[in-house]
Amino acid sequence: MSTTLQRKIGLVQASAINMIDMVGIGPFVVMPLVIKTTGSHLFLWAWILGAVISLIDGMIWSELGAAYPLAGGSYNFLKEAYPSKWGKLLSFLFVWQTCIQAPLVVASASIGFSQYLSYLVPLGDIERKIVSGTLVILTTFLLYRKIETIGKISVFLCSGVFITIGWIIFGGFTKGTVAYTFLPEGNETLFSFALWALLGQASVKTVYSYLGYYNVCHLGGEIKEPGKNIPRSIFISIIGIAILYLFMNVSIVKVVPWQEAMESKFLVSTFIEKLYGYTAAKVATAFVLWIAFASLFAVMLGYSRVPYAAAVDGSFFKIFAKLHPTKSFPYVSLLFLGGVGLIFSLLFKLSDVISAILAMRILVQFIAQAIGVVLLRKRKGTDQLPYKMRLYPLPVIVSIAAWLFILFSTGYFALGGISIAAVGALVFVLTRKSIGK
Repeated sequence: MSTTLQRKIGLVQASAINMIDMVGIGPFVVMPLVIKTTGSHLFLWAWILGAVISLIDGMIWSELGAAYPLAGGSYNFLKEAYPSKWGKLLSFLFVWQTCIQAPLVVASASIGFSQYLSYLVPLGDIERKIVSGTLVILTTFLLYRKIETIGKISVFLCSGVFITIGWIIFGGFTKGTVAYTFLPEGNETLFSFALWALLGQASVKTVYSYLGYYNVCHLGGEIKEPGKNIPRSIFISIIGIAILYLFMNVSIVKVVPWQEAMESKFLVSTFIEKLYGYTAAKVATAFVLWIAFASLFAVMLGYSRVPYAAAVDGSFFKIFAKLHPTKSFPYVSLLFLGGVGLIFSLLFKLSDVISAILAMRILVQFIAQAIGVVLLRKRKGTDQLPYKMRLYPLPVIVSIAAWLFILFSTGYFALGGISIAAVGALVFVLTRKSIGK
């Protein structure tokens, strides 16, 4: 049985996989929450803050991803950065948390899908659960195939992202009549602690909508010319999606006033209905559902490689190391994430899932990786790096500060993330002698 992945994904496909992971249902269900959290027309700054945090963090991912282009992403980065018992523990904790938070991401996409479907078909709570669960099963089925086929599917699904957001931007800027500015007015100021406290809470949601720019790192072992294509795909994804998000937000509130938008459950559908009528709104809703499905597809694709990579390396439970005998993909890992995601989609609410996803990732993944870059540079130097971040070490310092700010803003979910890490550490101690056997 083969245990080797093949490099078949180019720059266009890698960027598409990142982008459909980033967009998903997130911005469409998050936008009203962001406006409501800030409670003012200055909500757009939460999206700008999310883009800046993503770009800075993207430099760290680019340097690590180009230097260690293997399946598993952060698992390999942490293992290389902390070459001791701490490295084994942190890399195990990342995979452990991935087995929980990746299904939460799957659940967020499927729950958001069922929520928006309610605009087209009236659904009760039970019906929405059935829809979200069925979507997870369908996505798992579509991913049960060769990686080159998946790359082509990703590009096709990504087209729906650009069609939908392009339609929204065009409609709002050509037909919108509501005055809007994201600059302070009157006695307002951007240099207010109260405002930034609100923006911090709102940025939990906007950063969630940007997450996925690093998905290509999880597929590092399947990327062509990874030293070039991994950094390029990360920055193309972040900059491209940030521009689309900002224009989309402004476009929508030029048609649906922000005071009304923050109470809308189907904001995009309401927006299109105001411009073109109910029939067009149904078409737009169908495109939103397309995007939600595309994101779920990309999420499950990328994260299914993480437990696989760790298991092949002998650092996680060996059953996850199995590849499909004819299609060469980690089918056990895929089925596990799909199965747990199915359960989560039936149990949790979307707003709670979003906060939990971020709280679980920040310490073990984002902050530990940022520190890891410093450790790697001190130990190995920079001469052999395919990509070097600009203005080092400033991006590392700013990234760590930003992630701590967001972690604090998640409230009690931060305690949940720390608790899961503590349980993972206990599991590591109890099972480290049997893992990999």
